[in-house]
Amino acid sequence: MSEGAKGVQDQGGAVRQGEELKTAAVDAWLKAQVPSLQGQPEVTQFSGGASNWTYRLKYPNADYILRRPPAGTKAKGAHDMGREFRVQSALKPVYPVVPNMVGHCTDESVTGSEFYVMERIAGIIPRKNMPRGLNLDVATTRKLCTNVLDKLVELHQVNVKGTDLEALGKGGGYCRRQIEGWSDRYTKAKTWNVPSYSYVISWLKEHIPEDVASCVIHNDWRFDNVVLSETDPTTVIGVLDWEMATLGDPLMDLGNSLAYWVHADDSKFLMSTRRQPTHLPGMLRREEVVEYYLDRMKLKPDNWVFYEVYGLFRLAAIVQQIYYRYHHKQTRNPAFKNFWLLANYLDWRCKGMIKRSGI
Repeated sequence: MSEGAKGVQDQGGAVRQGEELKTAAVDAWLKAQVPSLQGQPEVTQFSGGASNWTYRLKYPNADYILRRPPAGTKAKGAHDMGREFRVQSALKPVYPVVPNMVGHCTDESVTGSEFYVMERIAGIIPRKNMPRGLNLDVATTRKLCTNVLDKLVELHQVNVKGTDLEALGKGGGYCRRQIEGWSDRYTKAKTWNVPSYSYVISWLKEHIPEDVASCVIHNDWRFDNVVLSETDPTTVIGVLDWEMATLGDPLMDLGNSLAYWVHADDSKFLMSTRRQPTHLPGMLRREEVVEYYLDRMKLKPDNWVFYEVYGLFRLAAIVQQIYYRYHHKQTRNPAFKNFWLLANYLDWRCKGMIKRSGI
């Protein structure tokens, strides 16, 4: 099945300069929530993710994860730690792979911002590449792929009636709100060196479907947001990063996920954007993912292309929002320097997809 599954557990690293926690204050706050905690925490930081800062607090008798927003100003509604905490608290009874929540702190004097703490789920996180030493054969890789998709289907089938999750949504018209919202965000973030996306936006607005359903959607479903068992790396034991979760159309969630799905035979440029191991032999191809998911969900959309183009356009808007900050010297992170090229590429890809569809 596989080789070397042991010893590939996801680990944090040294805390980045300028992102240190006030460890003593956090420890005191935590021990007020959990009086049984012993000793002092060993603090490490995870490098994954471009949004919230994530730390591991390893005690002699407990293992926790702390999430907090980045320092500085933030957009209204962004990095809402309280919301993320409440969503997971409400989901846990009906979707067991959500981590156990420990506490939410609104007192910014503790470590400079609000934050929440949850129990750490120890396991493997499949990032751009599988961890070194973990070698899965083709059949095992396929099983991993379908198991991850099954967990998405399971999420989309959660019954929210009578739970706190009902308060997440804004009612019908989710597809329309997304197209209008992301169109507005892209337009506001446009710089001189990227396309207007006017053709893609017009096409999306002309083809907005009725919502096929309203369910809990993750909105950032990728392999690097799942935790796999060390003893069986095909088994999903955790799903992370619920910052953008809401009630909405499940096909929009799948469209978002496919925007990150890169094949081994895709273009070199697309391969350079890969951040999950969907290139491995045994992984389903994009068209197979759609077929598999629709079969499990018993859905038959009239125009699947709409959802896939939406996912790519949303990714373009996210990329451009990040590049806008770099372009205007609000960040100097060199990783963002060429994001404008990706915005151009995604426009070309959306147009090609629309053209091939004949719709």
